[in-house]
Amino acid sequence: MSSNSIPDVRGRAKALDRDDPLSFTRSEFNIPTRAQIASTRLADPASELKTTASSDGDASSPCVYLCGNSLGLQPKRTPVRINQYLSTWATQGVQGHFKPLEESPLPTWVDADAKAAKLIAPIVGAEASEVAVMQTLTANIHLLMSAFYRPEINGRHKIILESKAFPSDHFAVETQIRHHGLSPETSMVTIKSPYSEDNVISTYDIMSVISTHAADTALILLPGIQYYTGQLLDIPTITGFAHKHGIFVIWDLAHAVGNVRLSLHDWDVDAAAWCTYKYLNGGPGCIGGMFVHSKNSLVTKEITDEKPEEGYRNRLAGWWGNDKKTRFVMANKFHPVGGAAGFQLSNPSILDITSLSASLEVFELAGGVPTLRKKSLQLTKFLEGLLNGMSEEDRKLFRIITPADPDQRGAQLSIALANNLLGTVMHELETRGVIVDERKPDVIRVAPAPLYNTFEDCVDFVEAFAAALQAGRDNAKSG
Repeated sequence: MSSNSIPDVRGRAKALDRDDPLSFTRSEFNIPTRAQIASTRLADPASELKTTASSDGDASSPCVYLCGNSLGLQPKRTPVRINQYLSTWATQGVQGHFKPLEESPLPTWVDADAKAAKLIAPIVGAEASEVAVMQTLTANIHLLMSAFYRPEINGRHKIILESKAFPSDHFAVETQIRHHGLSPETSMVTIKSPYSEDNVISTYDIMSVISTHAADTALILLPGIQYYTGQLLDIPTITGFAHKHGIFVIWDLAHAVGNVRLSLHDWDVDAAAWCTYKYLNGGPGCIGGMFVHSKNSLVTKEITDEKPEEGYRNRLAGWWGNDKKTRFVMANKFHPVGGAAGFQLSNPSILDITSLSASLEVFELAGGVPTLRKKSLQLTKFLEGLLNGMSEEDRKLFRIITPADPDQRGAQLSIALANNLLGTVMHELETRGVIVDERKPDVIRVAPAPLYNTFEDCVDFVEAFAAALQAGRDNAKSG
Protein backbone atom coordinates (compact mmCIF):
# COMPACT_ATOMS: atom_id res chain seq x y z
CA MET A 1 0.00 0.00 0.00
CA SER A 2 1.67 3.18 -1.18
CA SER A 3 1.49 6.34 0.90
CA ASN A 4 -0.64 7.99 -1.82
CA SER A 5 -3.37 5.38 -1.43
CA ILE A 6 -3.68 5.54 2.36
CA PRO A 7 -6.33 8.30 2.48
CA ASP A 8 -8.49 6.38 -0.02
CA VAL A 9 -8.13 3.16 1.96
CA ARG A 10 -8.91 4.88 5.23
CA GLY A 11 -11.98 6.47 3.72
CA ARG A 12 -13.17 3.05 2.54
CA ALA A 13 -12.53 1.61 6.01
CA LYS A 14 -14.53 4.39 7.65
CA ALA A 15 -17.42 3.74 5.26
CA LEU A 16 -17.34 0.01 6.03
CA ASP A 17 -17.36 0.76 9.75
CA ARG A 18 -20.31 3.14 9.37
CA ASP A 19 -22.29 0.48 7.52
CA ASP A 20 -21.32 -2.35 9.90
CA PRO A 21 -24.48 -3.71 11.60
CA LEU A 22 -22.27 -5.05 14.42
CA SER A 23 -20.48 -1.77 15.12
CA PHE A 24 -22.47 -1.40 18.38
CA THR A 25 -20.70 -4.37 20.01
CA ARG A 26 -17.38 -2.48 20.17
CA SER A 27 -18.91 -0.25 22.83
CA GLU A 28 -19.47 -3.37 24.96
CA PHE A 29 -15.70 -3.66 25.55
CA ASN A 30 -13.00 -1.79 27.40
CA ILE A 31 -10.52 -0.82 24.69
CA PRO A 32 -7.19 0.18 26.33
CA THR A 33 -5.82 3.57 25.35
CA ARG A 34 -2.37 4.00 23.91
CA ALA A 35 -1.27 5.62 27.14
CA GLN A 36 -2.62 2.74 29.19
CA ILE A 37 -0.78 0.04 27.24
CA ALA A 38 2.43 2.08 27.44
CA SER A 39 2.14 2.69 31.18
CA THR A 40 4.11 0.69 33.74
CA ARG A 41 1.85 1.68 36.65
CA LEU A 42 -1.33 0.05 37.92
CA ALA A 43 -4.17 2.33 36.94
CA ASP A 44 -7.91 2.53 37.38
CA PRO A 45 -9.21 1.23 34.03
CA ALA A 46 -12.37 3.29 34.45
CA SER A 47 -10.41 6.52 34.13
CA GLU A 48 -8.44 7.63 31.11
CA LEU A 49 -4.74 8.31 31.51
CA LYS A 50 -4.42 11.87 30.32
CA THR A 51 -1.20 12.72 28.54
CA THR A 52 -0.25 15.14 25.85
CA ALA A 53 -0.41 14.10 22.24
CA SER A 54 2.78 12.72 20.75
CA SER A 55 4.13 12.20 17.26
CA ASP A 56 2.58 8.74 17.33
CA GLY A 57 -0.92 10.15 17.75
CA ASP A 58 -3.17 11.04 20.65
CA ALA A 59 -2.08 8.95 23.62
CA SER A 60 -5.61 8.98 25.03
CA SER A 61 -7.06 7.40 21.88
CA PRO A 62 -7.77 3.65 21.78
CA CYS A 63 -4.91 1.34 20.96
CA VAL A 64 -5.11 -1.01 17.98
CA TYR A 65 -5.74 -4.35 19.68
CA LEU A 66 -5.46 -7.28 17.27
CA CYS A 67 -4.65 -9.99 19.79
CA GLY A 68 -7.99 -11.63 20.54
CA ASN A 69 -6.50 -14.95 19.42
CA SER A 70 -4.31 -14.78 22.53
CA LEU A 71 -6.39 -12.87 25.08
CA GLY A 72 -9.72 -11.24 24.35
CA LEU A 73 -10.51 -7.77 25.65
CA GLN A 74 -12.60 -7.23 28.76
CA PRO A 75 -16.35 -6.80 28.26
CA LYS A 76 -17.75 -3.86 30.21
CA ARG A 77 -20.31 -6.27 31.66
CA THR A 78 -17.59 -8.34 33.32
CA PRO A 79 -16.82 -6.06 36.30
CA VAL A 80 -20.55 -5.42 36.71
CA ARG A 81 -21.36 -9.15 36.92
CA ILE A 82 -18.35 -9.86 39.13
CA ASN A 83 -19.39 -7.09 41.53
CA GLN A 84 -22.87 -8.64 41.64
CA TYR A 85 -21.29 -11.99 42.47
CA LEU A 86 -19.13 -10.37 45.17
CA SER A 87 -22.20 -8.64 46.58
CA THR A 88 -24.02 -11.97 46.76
CA TRP A 89 -21.09 -13.56 48.54
CA ALA A 90 -20.75 -10.60 50.95
CA THR A 91 -24.43 -10.47 51.88
CA GLN A 92 -25.49 -14.10 51.60
CA GLY A 93 -22.45 -16.20 52.40
CA VAL A 94 -23.09 -19.91 51.87
CA GLN A 95 -26.74 -19.21 51.02
CA GLY A 96 -25.55 -18.02 47.59
CA HIS A 97 -25.33 -21.65 46.53
CA PHE A 98 -29.07 -22.25 46.65
CA LYS A 99 -30.92 -18.98 47.32
CA PRO A 100 -32.25 -17.08 44.29
CA LEU A 101 -32.19 -13.29 44.73
CA GLU A 102 -34.83 -10.99 43.30
CA GLU A 103 -33.57 -8.72 40.49
CA SER A 104 -30.27 -10.60 40.28
CA PRO A 105 -29.21 -11.62 36.75
CA LEU A 106 -26.99 -14.34 38.22
CA PRO A 107 -27.99 -17.96 38.76
CA THR A 108 -27.54 -19.63 42.13
CA TRP A 109 -24.01 -20.96 42.41
CA VAL A 110 -25.11 -24.59 42.33
CA ASP A 111 -26.66 -23.95 38.90
CA ALA A 112 -24.02 -21.58 37.48
CA ASP A 113 -22.24 -24.25 35.43
CA ALA A 114 -25.51 -25.43 33.87
CA LYS A 115 -26.44 -21.85 32.93
CA ALA A 116 -23.02 -21.30 31.33
CA ALA A 117 -23.30 -24.59 29.43
CA LYS A 118 -26.63 -23.45 28.01
CA LEU A 119 -25.04 -20.17 26.86
CA ILE A 120 -22.04 -21.81 25.22
CA ALA A 121 -23.86 -24.74 23.57
CA PRO A 122 -24.98 -22.74 20.49
CA ILE A 123 -21.47 -21.35 20.07
CA VAL A 124 -20.09 -24.87 19.57
CA GLY A 125 -23.18 -26.34 17.89
CA ALA A 126 -24.13 -28.75 20.65
CA GLU A 127 -26.96 -29.73 22.92
CA ALA A 128 -26.62 -28.13 26.35
CA SER A 129 -26.25 -31.58 27.92
CA GLU A 130 -23.20 -32.25 25.72
CA VAL A 131 -21.26 -29.28 27.13
CA ALA A 132 -19.57 -28.80 30.48
CA VAL A 133 -17.87 -25.60 31.64
CA MET A 134 -15.06 -26.93 33.79
CA GLN A 135 -11.34 -27.11 34.55
CA THR A 136 -8.86 -25.77 31.97
CA LEU A 137 -7.98 -26.83 28.43
CA THR A 138 -5.14 -29.28 29.02
CA ALA A 139 -6.80 -30.71 32.13
CA ASN A 140 -9.90 -31.39 30.05
CA ILE A 141 -7.86 -33.06 27.32
CA HIS A 142 -6.32 -35.32 29.95
CA LEU A 143 -9.76 -36.11 31.38
CA LEU A 144 -11.08 -37.01 27.94
CA MET A 145 -8.09 -39.21 27.14
CA SER A 146 -8.38 -40.94 30.51
CA ALA A 147 -11.89 -42.01 29.49
CA PHE A 148 -11.44 -42.72 25.79
CA TYR A 149 -7.81 -43.80 25.36
CA ARG A 150 -7.82 -47.40 26.59
CA PRO A 151 -5.07 -49.31 24.73
CA GLU A 152 -5.24 -52.22 27.16
CA ILE A 153 -8.77 -53.10 26.02
CA ASN A 154 -8.40 -53.70 22.28
CA GLY A 155 -4.67 -53.45 21.65
CA ARG A 156 -4.95 -50.22 19.66
CA HIS A 157 -2.30 -47.99 21.19
CA LYS A 158 -1.30 -45.21 18.79
CA ILE A 159 -2.31 -41.57 19.11
CA ILE A 160 -2.05 -39.32 16.05
CA LEU A 161 -1.40 -35.58 16.33
CA GLU A 162 0.27 -32.94 14.19
CA SER A 163 4.02 -32.45 14.41
CA LYS A 164 3.66 -28.74 15.24
CA ALA A 165 0.86 -29.10 17.78
CA PHE A 166 0.78 -26.67 20.67
CA PRO A 167 3.28 -27.95 23.25
CA SER A 168 0.59 -28.71 25.84
CA ASP A 169 -1.09 -31.11 23.42
CA HIS A 170 2.23 -32.84 22.80
CA PHE A 171 2.85 -33.11 26.53
CA ALA A 172 -0.63 -34.50 27.17
CA VAL A 173 -0.26 -37.17 24.50
CA GLU A 174 3.24 -38.20 25.55
CA THR A 175 2.36 -38.48 29.22
CA GLN A 176 -0.89 -40.34 28.57
CA ILE A 177 1.04 -42.87 26.51
CA ARG A 178 3.63 -43.28 29.27
CA HIS A 179 0.84 -43.52 31.84
CA HIS A 180 -0.26 -46.70 30.09
CA GLY A 181 3.25 -48.14 30.16
CA LEU A 182 3.87 -47.44 26.49
CA SER A 183 6.50 -45.41 24.65
CA PRO A 184 5.89 -42.27 22.55
CA GLU A 185 8.49 -43.60 20.13
CA THR A 186 6.16 -46.41 19.09
CA SER A 187 2.73 -45.11 20.12
CA MET A 188 2.80 -41.45 19.03
CA VAL A 189 2.40 -40.63 15.33
CA THR A 190 2.87 -37.06 14.09
CA ILE A 191 1.53 -35.54 10.90
CA LYS A 192 3.78 -33.29 8.84
CA SER A 193 3.06 -31.95 5.40
CA PRO A 194 5.56 -33.24 2.82
CA TYR A 195 4.93 -30.19 0.66
CA SER A 196 4.45 -27.09 2.83
CA GLU A 197 7.45 -25.34 4.38
CA ASP A 198 5.08 -23.78 6.91
CA ASN A 199 3.47 -27.11 7.80
CA VAL A 200 0.06 -26.16 6.49
CA ILE A 201 -1.36 -29.67 6.41
CA SER A 202 -4.02 -30.68 3.93
CA THR A 203 -6.97 -32.95 4.64
CA TYR A 204 -5.30 -35.43 2.28
CA ASP A 205 -2.10 -35.35 4.40
CA ILE A 206 -4.13 -36.17 7.50
CA MET A 207 -6.18 -38.92 5.88
CA SER A 208 -3.02 -40.52 4.45
CA VAL A 209 -1.52 -40.82 7.93
CA ILE A 210 -4.79 -42.18 9.31
CA SER A 211 -4.93 -44.81 6.56
CA THR A 212 -1.34 -45.88 7.18
CA HIS A 213 -1.80 -46.34 10.93
CA ALA A 214 -5.51 -47.18 11.14
CA ALA A 215 -5.12 -50.77 12.31
CA ASP A 216 -3.47 -49.86 15.61
CA THR A 217 -4.58 -46.25 16.18
CA ALA A 218 -6.86 -45.64 19.14
CA LEU A 219 -7.21 -41.88 19.14
CA ILE A 220 -6.53 -38.70 17.17
CA LEU A 221 -5.96 -35.26 18.75
CA LEU A 222 -6.06 -32.33 16.32
CA PRO A 223 -6.65 -28.57 16.53
CA GLY A 224 -9.72 -27.00 15.01
CA ILE A 225 -7.47 -24.08 14.07
CA GLN A 226 -3.71 -24.51 14.16
CA TYR A 227 -2.32 -21.92 16.56
CA TYR A 228 0.85 -21.05 14.56
CA THR A 229 -0.42 -20.93 10.97
CA GLY A 230 -4.05 -20.03 11.67
CA GLN A 231 -5.23 -22.86 9.41
CA LEU A 232 -8.82 -24.09 9.96
CA LEU A 233 -8.99 -27.86 9.52
CA ASP A 234 -11.91 -29.66 7.90
CA ILE A 235 -13.39 -31.00 11.12
CA PRO A 236 -16.41 -32.93 9.72
CA THR A 237 -14.49 -34.60 6.89
CA ILE A 238 -11.57 -35.68 9.08
CA THR A 239 -13.89 -36.87 11.83
CA GLY A 240 -15.96 -38.93 9.40
CA PHE A 241 -12.85 -40.50 7.85
CA ALA A 242 -11.48 -41.44 11.26
CA HIS A 243 -14.78 -43.03 12.23
CA LYS A 244 -14.69 -45.24 9.15
CA HIS A 245 -11.50 -46.69 10.62
CA GLY A 246 -12.94 -47.04 14.12
CA ILE A 247 -10.82 -44.21 15.58
CA PHE A 248 -11.96 -41.83 18.31
CA VAL A 249 -11.22 -38.13 17.64
CA ILE A 250 -10.70 -35.32 20.17
CA TRP A 251 -10.54 -31.75 18.87
CA ASP A 252 -8.61 -28.95 20.59
CA LEU A 253 -10.80 -25.94 19.80
CA ALA A 254 -8.79 -23.28 21.64
CA HIS A 255 -8.50 -21.07 18.55
CA ALA A 256 -11.79 -22.10 16.93
CA VAL A 257 -14.39 -21.55 19.65
CA GLY A 258 -16.10 -18.18 19.30
CA ASN A 259 -14.17 -17.65 16.07
CA VAL A 260 -15.67 -19.93 13.41
CA ARG A 261 -18.93 -21.82 13.02
CA LEU A 262 -18.94 -25.16 14.78
CA SER A 263 -21.57 -27.91 14.61
CA LEU A 264 -20.04 -30.49 16.91
CA HIS A 265 -23.20 -32.55 17.41
CA ASP A 266 -24.23 -32.64 13.75
CA TRP A 267 -20.65 -33.33 12.64
CA ASP A 268 -20.66 -36.37 14.94
CA VAL A 269 -17.55 -35.12 16.75
CA ASP A 270 -16.64 -37.53 19.53
CA ALA A 271 -15.24 -35.03 22.03
CA ALA A 272 -13.59 -31.62 22.20
CA ALA A 273 -12.04 -29.19 24.67
CA TRP A 274 -11.31 -25.48 24.61
CA CYS A 275 -10.21 -22.48 26.63
CA THR A 276 -12.36 -19.37 27.07
CA TYR A 277 -9.89 -16.50 27.28
CA LYS A 278 -9.27 -15.95 23.56
CA TYR A 279 -12.25 -15.15 21.34
CA LEU A 280 -14.67 -15.89 24.21
CA ASN A 281 -13.16 -13.06 26.33
CA GLY A 282 -13.50 -14.88 29.65
CA GLY A 283 -10.32 -13.38 31.13
CA PRO A 284 -6.74 -14.62 31.69
CA GLY A 285 -6.63 -18.34 32.51
CA CYS A 286 -10.42 -18.49 32.74
CA ILE A 287 -12.29 -21.76 33.12
CA GLY A 288 -12.30 -24.15 30.16
CA GLY A 289 -14.97 -26.13 28.37
CA MET A 290 -15.58 -29.68 27.20
CA PHE A 291 -17.88 -31.34 24.66
CA VAL A 292 -18.76 -35.01 24.78
CA HIS A 293 -21.17 -36.27 22.13
CA SER A 294 -24.36 -37.69 23.61
CA LYS A 295 -23.56 -41.12 22.18
CA ASN A 296 -20.35 -41.20 24.26
CA SER A 297 -21.80 -39.99 27.55
CA LEU A 298 -24.83 -42.20 28.03
CA VAL A 299 -25.75 -43.35 31.50
CA THR A 300 -27.90 -46.40 30.87
CA LYS A 301 -28.65 -47.54 34.41
CA GLU A 302 -30.05 -45.90 37.49
CA ILE A 303 -27.70 -45.81 40.46
CA THR A 304 -27.96 -48.89 42.63
CA ASP A 305 -26.50 -49.78 45.99
CA GLU A 306 -25.17 -53.04 44.60
CA LYS A 307 -23.20 -51.86 41.56
CA PRO A 308 -23.15 -48.06 41.22
CA GLU A 309 -20.23 -48.32 38.79
CA GLU A 310 -22.31 -49.94 36.04
CA GLY A 311 -24.08 -48.28 33.13
CA TYR A 312 -21.57 -45.65 32.05
CA ARG A 313 -18.11 -45.31 30.56
CA ASN A 314 -15.41 -45.25 33.20
CA ARG A 315 -13.60 -41.96 33.69
CA LEU A 316 -11.68 -40.02 36.32
CA ALA A 317 -14.41 -38.79 38.60
CA GLY A 318 -15.22 -36.18 41.20
CA TRP A 319 -18.27 -35.34 43.26
CA TRP A 320 -19.54 -32.55 40.98
CA GLY A 321 -19.96 -35.09 38.18
CA ASN A 322 -22.10 -37.27 40.41
CA ASP A 323 -25.81 -37.65 39.77
CA LYS A 324 -27.47 -34.51 41.14
CA LYS A 325 -30.04 -36.61 43.00
CA THR A 326 -27.28 -38.09 45.15
CA ARG A 327 -24.54 -35.45 44.98
CA PHE A 328 -25.33 -33.97 48.36
CA VAL A 329 -26.14 -37.28 50.01
CA MET A 330 -22.37 -37.53 50.46
CA ALA A 331 -22.28 -41.30 49.88
CA ASN A 332 -19.07 -42.79 48.49
CA LYS A 333 -20.82 -44.26 45.46
CA PHE A 334 -20.03 -42.47 42.19
CA HIS A 335 -22.66 -42.64 39.48
CA PRO A 336 -22.44 -39.80 36.96
CA VAL A 337 -25.14 -37.52 35.71
CA GLY A 338 -25.72 -38.13 32.01
CA GLY A 339 -23.95 -35.98 29.46
CA ALA A 340 -20.73 -33.99 29.59
CA ALA A 341 -21.53 -32.79 33.12
CA GLY A 342 -20.78 -36.32 34.33
CA PHE A 343 -17.09 -35.72 33.56
CA GLN A 344 -16.81 -32.85 36.05
CA LEU A 345 -14.59 -33.13 39.10
CA SER A 346 -14.76 -30.38 41.70
CA ASN A 347 -17.37 -27.66 41.93
CA PRO A 348 -16.31 -25.01 39.41
CA SER A 349 -15.03 -21.51 40.12
CA ILE A 350 -18.08 -19.23 40.25
CA LEU A 351 -15.80 -16.23 39.78
CA ASP A 352 -14.61 -17.70 36.47
CA ILE A 353 -18.06 -18.71 35.31
CA THR A 354 -19.44 -15.26 36.14
CA SER A 355 -16.68 -13.64 34.06
CA LEU A 356 -17.22 -15.98 31.13
CA SER A 357 -21.00 -15.66 31.18
CA ALA A 358 -20.73 -11.87 30.99
CA SER A 359 -18.99 -12.23 27.64
CA LEU A 360 -21.41 -14.89 26.44
CA GLU A 361 -24.21 -12.36 26.99
CA VAL A 362 -22.51 -10.17 24.37
CA PHE A 363 -22.39 -13.10 21.93
CA GLU A 364 -26.17 -13.42 22.33
CA LEU A 365 -26.57 -9.68 21.83
CA ALA A 366 -24.56 -9.90 18.59
CA GLY A 367 -26.71 -12.68 17.17
CA GLY A 368 -24.30 -15.55 17.71
CA VAL A 369 -21.35 -16.94 15.80
CA PRO A 370 -22.94 -17.03 12.30
CA THR A 371 -23.41 -13.25 12.39
CA LEU A 372 -19.93 -12.69 13.81
CA ARG A 373 -18.35 -15.02 11.29
CA LYS A 374 -19.83 -13.02 8.41
CA LYS A 375 -18.14 -9.86 9.67
CA SER A 376 -14.95 -11.75 10.50
CA LEU A 377 -14.61 -12.96 6.92
CA GLN A 378 -14.94 -9.38 5.70
CA LEU A 379 -12.44 -8.01 8.22
CA THR A 380 -9.80 -10.65 7.52
CA LYS A 381 -10.20 -10.31 3.75
CA PHE A 382 -9.84 -6.54 4.08
CA LEU A 383 -6.68 -6.91 6.16
CA GLU A 384 -5.25 -9.43 3.72
CA GLY A 385 -5.91 -7.04 0.83
CA LEU A 386 -4.10 -4.22 2.63
CA LEU A 387 -1.08 -6.43 3.29
CA ASN A 388 -0.94 -7.67 -0.29
CA GLY A 389 -1.18 -4.06 -1.47
CA MET A 390 1.90 -2.89 0.41
CA SER A 391 4.94 -1.70 -1.51
CA GLU A 392 7.15 -4.20 -3.30
CA GLU A 393 9.98 -3.24 -0.96
CA ASP A 394 7.84 -4.14 2.06
CA ARG A 395 6.49 -7.34 0.50
CA LYS A 396 10.02 -8.72 0.23
CA LEU A 397 10.23 -8.74 4.04
CA PHE A 398 7.15 -10.82 4.90
CA ARG A 399 4.68 -13.39 3.66
CA ILE A 400 1.28 -14.54 4.91
CA ILE A 401 1.43 -18.23 5.83
CA THR A 402 -2.26 -18.62 6.72
CA PRO A 403 -4.23 -20.20 3.86
CA ALA A 404 -5.74 -17.67 1.45
CA ASP A 405 -8.97 -19.70 1.20
CA PRO A 406 -11.42 -18.08 3.68
CA ASP A 407 -12.91 -21.50 4.44
CA GLN A 408 -9.51 -22.63 5.72
CA ARG A 409 -8.92 -19.90 8.28
CA GLY A 410 -10.55 -17.95 11.08
CA ALA A 411 -9.84 -14.36 12.10
CA GLN A 412 -6.08 -14.83 12.40
CA LEU A 413 -3.46 -14.06 9.76
CA SER A 414 0.01 -15.33 10.59
CA ILE A 415 2.79 -13.27 9.02
CA ALA A 416 6.27 -14.75 8.64
CA LEU A 417 8.98 -12.07 8.69
CA ALA A 418 12.42 -12.06 7.13
CA ASN A 419 15.26 -13.16 9.38
CA ASN A 420 16.09 -11.02 12.42
CA LEU A 421 13.09 -8.69 12.01
CA LEU A 422 10.80 -10.01 14.75
CA GLY A 423 12.21 -8.02 17.66
CA THR A 424 12.29 -4.74 15.77
CA VAL A 425 8.80 -5.17 14.32
CA MET A 426 7.24 -6.02 17.68
CA HIS A 427 8.95 -3.05 19.37
CA GLU A 428 7.92 -0.62 16.67
CA LEU A 429 4.32 -1.82 16.66
CA GLU A 430 4.04 -1.47 20.43
CA THR A 431 5.58 2.02 20.25
CA ARG A 432 2.78 2.97 17.84
CA GLY A 433 0.06 1.57 20.07
CA VAL A 434 -0.51 -1.66 18.14
CA ILE A 435 -0.88 -4.95 20.03
CA VAL A 436 -0.33 -8.27 18.24
CA ASP A 437 1.56 -11.32 19.44
CA GLU A 438 4.66 -13.16 18.31
CA ARG A 439 5.59 -16.78 17.83
CA LYS A 440 9.30 -17.34 17.51
CA PRO A 441 11.37 -17.55 15.47
CA ASP A 442 9.76 -15.13 13.02
CA VAL A 443 5.94 -15.00 13.05
CA ILE A 444 3.52 -12.33 14.21
CA ARG A 445 -0.14 -13.25 14.56
CA VAL A 446 -2.73 -10.61 13.72
CA ALA A 447 -6.38 -11.30 14.56
CA PRO A 448 -9.17 -8.75 13.97
CA ALA A 449 -11.96 -9.95 16.30
CA PRO A 450 -15.40 -9.01 14.95
CA LEU A 451 -16.89 -8.18 18.36
CA TYR A 452 -14.64 -5.19 18.89
CA ASN A 453 -12.26 -4.60 15.98
CA THR A 454 -12.94 -2.26 13.07
CA PHE A 455 -11.87 -1.97 9.47
CA GLU A 456 -9.98 1.19 10.40
CA ASP A 457 -8.02 -0.89 12.94
CA CYS A 458 -6.73 -2.87 9.97
CA VAL A 459 -5.58 0.32 8.24
CA ASP A 460 -3.87 1.51 11.42
CA PHE A 461 -2.07 -1.82 11.72
CA VAL A 462 -0.78 -1.81 8.15
CA GLU A 463 0.47 1.78 8.49
CA ALA A 464 2.33 0.86 11.68
CA PHE A 465 3.58 -2.37 10.12
CA ALA A 466 5.03 -0.47 7.14
CA ALA A 467 6.84 1.86 9.54
CA ALA A 468 8.12 -1.12 11.53
CA LEU A 469 9.50 -2.76 8.38
CA GLN A 470 11.20 0.48 7.47
CA ALA A 471 12.80 0.57 10.92
CA GLY A 472 14.01 -2.96 10.30
CA ARG A 473 15.61 -1.93 7.02
CA ASP A 474 17.24 1.08 8.68
CA ASN A 475 18.65 -1.12 11.47
CA ALA A 476 20.06 -3.53 8.91
CA LYS A 477 21.79 -0.70 7.05
CA SER A 478 23.24 0.84 10.19
CA GLY A 479 24.33 -2.56 11.52
